[in-house]
Amino acid sequence: MATSLTKDSVRPDTPGSGKTFFGHPRGLATLFMTEMWERFSYYGMKALLPLYLVAPGGLHMSGTAATAIYSVYLSLVYLLTLPGGWFADRVLGPRRTVAVAGTVIMLGHLTLALPTAGTFFAGLGLVAIGSGLLKANISTMVGHLYDGPQDPRRDGGFTLFYIGINLGAFAAPLVIGTVGENYNWHLGFALAALGMALGLGQFLLGTRHLSSRSDVVPTPLSAAEKTAVLRKSALWAAVAAVFYTIVAFSGVYTLNWVLVPITVAGLVIPVLVIARIKRDKELNGAEQAKMTAYIWFFVAAAAFWMIYDQGGSTVSLFAEKSADNSVLGWEFPVSWYQSVNPVMIMALAPVFAWLWVALARRGKEPSTAVKFALGLLLIGVSFFLFLAPLSIADGGHKAAALWLVAIYFVQTVGELTLSPVGLSVTTKMAPAKYASQMMGVWFLAVTAGDATTGLLSIAGVDLNKTGIVALEAVLAVVAGGAVWLYRRKVKELMGDVH
Repeated sequence: MATSLTKDSVRPDTPGSGKTFFGHPRGLATLFMTEMWERFSYYGMKALLPLYLVAPGGLHMSGTAATAIYSVYLSLVYLLTLPGGWFADRVLGPRRTVAVAGTVIMLGHLTLALPTAGTFFAGLGLVAIGSGLLKANISTMVGHLYDGPQDPRRDGGFTLFYIGINLGAFAAPLVIGTVGENYNWHLGFALAALGMALGLGQFLLGTRHLSSRSDVVPTPLSAAEKTAVLRKSALWAAVAAVFYTIVAFSGVYTLNWVLVPITVAGLVIPVLVIARIKRDKELNGAEQAKMTAYIWFFVAAAAFWMIYDQGGSTVSLFAEKSADNSVLGWEFPVSWYQSVNPVMIMALAPVFAWLWVALARRGKEPSTAVKFALGLLLIGVSFFLFLAPLSIADGGHKAAALWLVAIYFVQTVGELTLSPVGLSVTTKMAPAKYASQMMGVWFLAVTAGDATTGLLSIAGVDLNKTGIVALEAVLAVVAGGAVWLYRRKVKELMGDVH
């Protein structure tokens, strides 16, 4: 953790110059707990989601339909981070946007707790909207707590914040998953609502410790712009309402009428956003070259997340049906597998941080392109590993739980190789004009990957089949090989970014 500043070395208007949180501004405790409880609610619901969709006591859908819904939901969450950031920048400011987001998420989980299919999907929509609003802004508020990018506490503060994320993600399946699977699905969703309520309550109580900058609306809409936005929003809402009313009364409505447009948007919007930036004539030659290099990283990340996020759908559904989910004769809920990744992240992240620094001192740290190639290779290896339990299940036997733990372990190592590096290179390669928007562009890689999985599932492709899993594994390894082969060209395009 970074060394704390003394009280006298902090500007008078810097938050947390008095009482601190492990040497950091007091407001970090507020944001740490908010994010921890929000992740508790999010990951708890996410761990239950595919299992509830296929359960006889749930919605009793096919595995293909459950994977489609799960993937489209994740795609929508990350897609909505773009309008979430816009809403804070132009309308409410980060602090009030996060308060609204927490309220919407809590209401969404409460709606999920109601025992009807209609309210369930409405609840999913509310949670996705709230998560998009919150995810885009709470990290920005962490940055506001520090005296600029050069504050030596800044990196340590984000590290603490990241621990909060993973603590919530680790505990959620153990608590919410156990209650949902073993007692009552809807009680599990209600616990997710309780978690968000606790996070929202302490956020509102601790809001006085946050930076005054978090109240600022950076580029507020003018009166004319507000009128135009409201008019366009009302028009599109009316068009959607009329369209879906006609579809419903015609008797041809199915869930795909909602899933397909979201999936297509999840594939088209990322392409349009990157194309718009790439075509911008105001970017100089160096910025254009960096954006060309960034497209390589974006496509690689999309391929990575397409496979990685199946750990919560494809692999989880396999575990529910075909794995021996026990240790020394003691059976545990399937949702507990979703706690493996966060606990491994907390254990391995410091190791990777040390490793990159140690290699850099020796002049041997891999380039960003090589790290991305390694991440793709590892995610491919994880699905090659998946072939073993699939083969065991095809032989009429239950696959051991350790096979699935091994899959999650390899995926976690791949995540640590690619994800933090991707976040870092996104900020470094962002054109000056789009500096505040590029993090949303990075999240669109997750949107594109999950939308691809959703589209395949909607088309009826069973992603739990040996041939499909092998094909995905091969494609990931080939993509990693392509990035590695073109690493020097990509490095050249990156210019002064290392």
